[in-house]
Amino acid sequence: MPTSEYGKYDDRKIVLIVRDTRLDELVVRFNTVQQAQFYVEHLGADFGDYLAEQLHYREAVHEVEASLREVARVQTLNRRYLGNFIFAVDDIVVVLGQDGLVANTLKYLDGQHVLGVNPDPKRWDGVLLPFRVADVRKVVPEALAQRRSLKRVSMAKASLNTGEVLYAVNDLFIGPRSHVSARYDLQIGERRERQSSSGIIVSTGMGSTGWLKSLYAGWAGAAASFGMELPAALADATFPWDAEFLHYFVREPFPSRTTGVSLVSGQIAAEIGMTVVSEMAEHGVIFSDGIETDFLPFNAGTLARIGLAERQGLLVI
Repeated sequence: MPTSEYGKYDDRKIVLIVRDTRLDELVVRFNTVQQAQFYVEHLGADFGDYLAEQLHYREAVHEVEASLREVARVQTLNRRYLGNFIFAVDDIVVVLGQDGLVANTLKYLDGQHVLGVNPDPKRWDGVLLPFRVADVRKVVPEALAQRRSLKRVSMAKASLNTGEVLYAVNDLFIGPRSHVSARYDLQIGERRERQSSSGIIVSTGMGSTGWLKSLYAGWAGAAASFGMELPAALADATFPWDAEFLHYFVREPFPSRTTGVSLVSGQIAAEIGMTVVSEMAEHGVIFSDGIETDFLPFNAGTLARIGLAERQGLLVI
């Protein structure tokens, strides 16, 4: 039975989340490594970088699996199966990959502790990856013994009147699937407005350093071109990961006789939430964390309630 200086953990399971490399994805497209190499080099790119990334990542997976098996049962799971996997309430989840893999994993969890491990610090910055491969042997037993601190991450939730639900760790997108205008009825508290836009972004604190930040950067750049400067609160829209509110931003709202532009940006308080009713005949969607393939249909008559999720992500630090 696996043991450590902290005791026995044979009744606990560690789920190791891994991902496909760029080369793995190319082989799926082109069937063989040789054909993938021909494609990449034909475009003038360095195929050696693809090989180096895959070799380094596979070595990291092997080393992390070996370290984890010293203290507990281990199940390795590819990210493509996250949506169908049933996690036990006391599972420890170790994510080996980029920041996006940590965010994608968190939205499928409910109270499980997550350790982010950076497989290649020279390649990835790893804001959500505080640990390196060599740290796993020490950190995981401490996490199992609950001797590591936790960082809480607030999440967003979209609930439809069809009964479907979607969670987001970074942000939700509500709008058209293609490059057409979204039409909908937006309500926040007592304020209500019909709008036509290219979609709504609803950001969490964690997501505020990504898509939301770029939207406000566009505002700041436009203002600067006219010799104006945005207030600091608008120039930097970031807020804490565990904040008890969300932030919304309407992209490219269009003013007309029937659509307004007065509700374009601001906070969504936990006790108020946001309601959006679709007026799109087709191609309306809600997706989270930039994953367009994991979406909810949002067509005419569908009502979405947007707010803070009832659960938070728990990152081991």
